[in-house]
Amino acid sequence: MTTKLSSGIKARRLRKLLHRLVDIYSPSGKEEEILHFLCGYLKRHGLPVIMQPVDTNRYNLVVNPSPDAAAAVFVAHVDTVVAYDLDHLGCVEKGDIIGGLGAADMKGGCAAMIEAWISFMEAASSPPPVALALVVGEEEEGDGAQKLVKEYHFPWALIGEPTDLHPCLAHYGYIEVQLTATGRRMHASLANQGRNPVETMLQLLLKISHFLASEHPELVYNIRDLSSARAGFAVPERCNAWLDIHLPPTAPLGEISAEIEEILIREKQLHRKFNASLRFANIHSGYELPEKGDLVDILREILPRHSSPWTPQAFRSHSDANLLWAHGTKPILLGPGVLEKAHAPDESISFDQVLSASRIYYDIMKALTAREQKVGNQNPDRQSFGENFHPD
Repeated sequence: MTTKLSSGIKARRLRKLLHRLVDIYSPSGKEEEILHFLCGYLKRHGLPVIMQPVDTNRYNLVVNPSPDAAAAVFVAHVDTVVAYDLDHLGCVEKGDIIGGLGAADMKGGCAAMIEAWISFMEAASSPPPVALALVVGEEEEGDGAQKLVKEYHFPWALIGEPTDLHPCLAHYGYIEVQLTATGRRMHASLANQGRNPVETMLQLLLKISHFLASEHPELVYNIRDLSSARAGFAVPERCNAWLDIHLPPTAPLGEISAEIEEILIREKQLHRKFNASLRFANIHSGYELPEKGDLVDILREILPRHSSPWTPQAFRSHSDANLLWAHGTKPILLGPGVLEKAHAPDESISFDQVLSASRIYYDIMKALTAREQKVGNQNPDRQSFGENFHPD
């Protein structure tokens, strides 16, 4: 007999949770306060929480009550980028809109997943074949996801990144490049006697950006953190920059990386004292999932019932999905909010969409539970759906 569960999502409780999460400042590397709050919140609602250490002060929160039956994992990151304005932190509500750092990326998805889990456990007699992982560090090194995949393996993952509730079965790849130019520090009035590292850097960036725009218009690049050594009235001895490159799922990452290196080599050959170097800090391949499989079938059936049509898309940014994919998990991204609001000074999210997301997550848990029960009835000797997927 299959379990029949009606959605018990509590909108008021969900809104209060989201408000609290946005109020807590949790930039990457400094998530201790929000972890402490969430650990207590989950325990108060009876969820079996595992604190998975990431470093001396930080940890992932994992809810995995039936490890031998984990058909999928819900993943949400609790960290944000550094605040745009430290004097104006905290949650701001205006009708349906909830604003504040992290509201869209991705505390809205985080709150929706937690509420779905709590509501399911309040209504069910046994836990679902679904784990919950609240991870740290996504906006920087991805160290939380790296730790998660070292100790756990799941066949499917659902990640609550802001996709406007469109399912993303494809994901862009990502290349992160660190560029460095060096020179000799000297008085500003003698600048023509050497080569200014800032000038070297600007020339290199222009060459690379022109190449990417003309030869690979399908990708997106961003120059960030361009800075030189503090020199005062002098030529600085160093200049640094970072380059983010987001590439379509099937783009040839190796070929593009080699072409960028060739640009640097040519500039060194053409210009004397062109002292510059680059390194690829991160290279993550994209992917495309076929429109088939357990979680895909469930989403195809559930989404139209929530006025969210089945329109698979590609997620255009970098996320923990790249890391999960590299370790053998099939990640689908589906969450409230839009990417255009993420990392923006006016970051915000529609609470109505957060509520819809929570109801969708709840229905996914219900469908996976029903599917496990059906498989168990057909194969009484089989312990559970996804029994080959368990903590290492």
